[in-house]
Amino acid sequence: MRNRLTAALLAAAAVPALVAGLLLPAAGCNRQSGGAGANAATIVVGQVASMTGGTATFGVSSDEGLRLALDEVNAAGGVLGKKVEVKTEDDASVPDQAKTAANKLLTRDKVVALIGEISSSRSIAMAPEAEAAGIPMLSPGSTNPKVTQQGEFIFRSCYTDTFQGKAIATFALKDLKLKRFAVLFPINSDYGTGLRDFITAAVKAGGGEVVATESYTESQDVSFTSQLTKIKGANPEAIFVTGYYVEAGLIAKQAKELGLAVPLLGCDGFDSDQTVKIGGPAVNGSYFSNHYAAEETRPEVKAFVDAYRAKYKNPDGSPKTPDAMAVLGYDAMKLMADAIKRAKSTDPKAIRDALAATKDFPGASGVITIDAERNAKKPIVILKIEDGKFKHVSTIKPE
Repeated sequence: MRNRLTAALLAAAAVPALVAGLLLPAAGCNRQSGGAGANAATIVVGQVASMTGGTATFGVSSDEGLRLALDEVNAAGGVLGKKVEVKTEDDASVPDQAKTAANKLLTRDKVVALIGEISSSRSIAMAPEAEAAGIPMLSPGSTNPKVTQQGEFIFRSCYTDTFQGKAIATFALKDLKLKRFAVLFPINSDYGTGLRDFITAAVKAGGGEVVATESYTESQDVSFTSQLTKIKGANPEAIFVTGYYVEAGLIAKQAKELGLAVPLLGCDGFDSDQTVKIGGPAVNGSYFSNHYAAEETRPEVKAFVDAYRAKYKNPDGSPKTPDAMAVLGYDAMKLMADAIKRAKSTDPKAIRDALAATKDFPGASGVITIDAERNAKKPIVILKIEDGKFKHVSTIKPE
């Protein structure tokens, strides 16, 4: 009898616990105000960025731009009557760590949206996590077309490499009047291999010729003498380098040492002060496509540059001039805040739908319209490196 009574009491005690356990998942799924319920004081957005590692300047710059925009959003009263809070996870410039970082923000912090990454490979790694969770993800600077192909919740506020590759190739053919090109690309990078394909196709379609194609391993190779020797033997008029700034600077120096006196042609991965610091005078005369030029006279550009230079300083105390990653981070934060406002809710599905409906958003990097594939239609600029400075030479409107 005692055993039956004890069992009955234990069973009765288990019922409330079981009911509470069944209710917990439903409560945990509520992200209406940053995952903390309707009474949360802030709206929590997550950011994944390369704050350290091989492309740390990308993460630091985009974070600085994002924080500037966040200050402006909150100073204007926030969104939906609440302050916006951004929680950042560093992926150390590694795709697997970008996936882990995204998971932390999604599961631990219950963010209503994700911003990141700049690198295409890292965005591709983290995008399936956001898609599976049903949380909108907005990449500030990942240009590889594969990024937004990961799902209906994945967006970008920058142009794609389909446009970028054609733009820089067409500029080289028509404006620089060049015909013979070599391509040197990072074989372990979605960004670099994609641009290789788009540039090669555009060169051939425009009547040019790719006389040599060589590869290297990003973040590992520091000597490019073998590849450049083969390229020199093919006698190109210019070399497309479809990687990031560290390798671009090294390749420029080593090409000059080999007597390969032709310009480098690159894309937005060149946009860092490290390109000039690493490459020195060897990068002068190079051209690259980019998201904006700091010397543009559009009011949005001037306001952004002035505010950024007032907030951020170089080590010597002088005002810091924003690079493209900074303006991309700024625009991504402003666009996300605008989408939440237009959604009139922090429900992730409503935010997703608002992002998809974006039209003619006045970004500092250009007017942004999101198309049916969740990509941004916006202009591209061509810059030339002269005397260690980036000079605006052309603007190309979206197709």
